[in-house]
Amino acid sequence: MPYSATNRAWLLDELGSQRIRPDWNKDVTPGRWEIAKPHLRTLIEALADRFGEVDVYLEFSTTERCDRRCQRAEGDDCTCSCRGENHGGSAYWQRWVQVGEDTLVSNIGRVERHYLVRREDLEG
Repeated sequence: MPYSATNRAWLLDELGSQRIRPDWNKDVTPGRWEIAKPHLRTLIEALADRFGEVDVYLEFSTTERCDRRCQRAEGDDCTCSCRGENHGGSAYWQRWVQVGEDTLVSNIGRVERHYLVRREDLEG
């Protein structure tokens, strides 16, 4: 969001509560507003409505889930929850722990996902 002296007030107004405390993280480049997860969808919609589109970066710790059948697979067909990221043995460097007959988990640490949300994506 471009700098404005009124950004904090706008955020509070859009999120609908004076108990919300958006934090400006100046330690990253570029600086960014950080909010609690329950307010994310509301804020994304408000930003897309105000600016036409918004880049959303999500950072989180995660544990990857996969299946031995997926990792041993040959060909393109995959219906595993990893969405094919480990298909056919990809990501072999991860330390997989078997937690079921075929289910595997691995702690992969911090992950960042980037989404571009446009106003027209929210309409209709």
